[in-house]
Amino acid sequence: MKLSIARQMAQFALKLKYEDLPEEVVTEVKRYLYDSVGCAFGGYHTKDVNILRDIYKDIGGKGETTVIGFGDKIPAVNSTLVNSLMIRALDFNDIYWKEDPSHPSDLIPAALSMGELVDASMKDVIVAIVLAYEFEQRLCLFATPGIRERKWHHATLTQFVSPIVAGKLLGLTEDQMVNAIGISGSHNHTIGCPTAGTLTMMKNTVDPMAVQSGVFAALMAQKGFSGTEKVFEGKEGFMDAFIGWNAKDEINKPTDMEGRDGVSSWDWDVDALVSGLGESFKILECGMKAFPTEALTHTHISCMINAMVNNDLDYTDIQEVKVTAFAQAYDILFDPAKYRPASRETADHSLPYCMAVAMVDKKITTESFSDEKLNDPKVFEVIDKIKGEPSQEFEAMFPAKQPSRVVVTTKDGRVFEEYMEYPKGDPREPMTIDDLENKFNSLSCDLLDLNRQKEIKDMIFSCENMNIKDFMNQLVI
Repeated sequence: MKLSIARQMAQFALKLKYEDLPEEVVTEVKRYLYDSVGCAFGGYHTKDVNILRDIYKDIGGKGETTVIGFGDKIPAVNSTLVNSLMIRALDFNDIYWKEDPSHPSDLIPAALSMGELVDASMKDVIVAIVLAYEFEQRLCLFATPGIRERKWHHATLTQFVSPIVAGKLLGLTEDQMVNAIGISGSHNHTIGCPTAGTLTMMKNTVDPMAVQSGVFAALMAQKGFSGTEKVFEGKEGFMDAFIGWNAKDEINKPTDMEGRDGVSSWDWDVDALVSGLGESFKILECGMKAFPTEALTHTHISCMINAMVNNDLDYTDIQEVKVTAFAQAYDILFDPAKYRPASRETADHSLPYCMAVAMVDKKITTESFSDEKLNDPKVFEVIDKIKGEPSQEFEAMFPAKQPSRVVVTTKDGRVFEEYMEYPKGDPREPMTIDDLENKFNSLSCDLLDLNRQKEIKDMIFSCENMNIKDFMNQLVI
């Protein structure tokens, strides 16, 4: 390579301007801001968010930037983590899934905190958010198969993007941006266990931690700290360490390895990461969530609800539910710990639990994961009736499609089948503005009255005319 991968990313990031963005891209940024702020209000009361907030209140420090909702003024590095976890806490924020999954909106707080630190215009913040989505989503195409298949967590990808988002707003030079990527990318690789088996608060926190580290890396680089330039392609760099790359000659070295789903050839698609930058924008390909659950549950939940509602069934009518899923979904969602979830984090990644609640309540909301619902005897009366099976046919359709087949058999012998290939919120069936408003209002209704909800919506959809400090002040309840 004539230029390192990190330098190619830095050059594109530094030259991108608001005027380069098509109107549809700016509109999409506002839609994801609206969705993400709603998710943050939804995370306001969660235990994990409040633990971190309490820690940072005790630590104190310079009042640089704003915590969404609460209005605390704390150091920018710290507000990044709290705000990112607020967006992520309910697992209701956006989703992009190709070779790897990601939640690009986890990175929005890097733009908010650094923007507020330097008193940026919202136009500059919008550009930084576009970069967040662009590189996070491109990284989901980079490893073949994805790093999740290699038993690592996708926060490993986020570590490379957060310094770019922060560095853009800090006005880093090209060399400083390359250093920031090298600093962050040297120490935030995340193993897959936060989303395996019994889940804990770390499930939602590893990505925000990678976002926070990238912000800190950008601040370090601004002060002159150096980082590894060839953090991707160099000797013992990301690609070399994660197998399938010849670091000496900087070329692919496809290697047969065993991952989650058996033996496959591991290598890297460098073009997917850095070719054609600026020709189109990846944010237009991202999706939103209609349910506050792990993304791969959504088609299955919709099939379950459709079967119950369309056939006027009651949970007491059901003898058996057979769910056919592609292999990755089955591996993540049907392991034994998912049949008796003891925490919200495990429950929203448990397809048996989600489908049992859908069977009983004919809906899934944030209340589906309350302590009361986690102990609902009706749910555990039916959960063992749900049987999963992996399908290699369905696996071959993923990630272009997320197929689900749900077959419901009643106690009197009737059989109802539902099939779906992609969920509501997918770019092929996007959330409407009414869908987004209903979602935002339901997540913020215990914090904001209808007038404030409308004020925030109107502000977000005209935010290009504001500066970031005024914007953040309006997000305080």
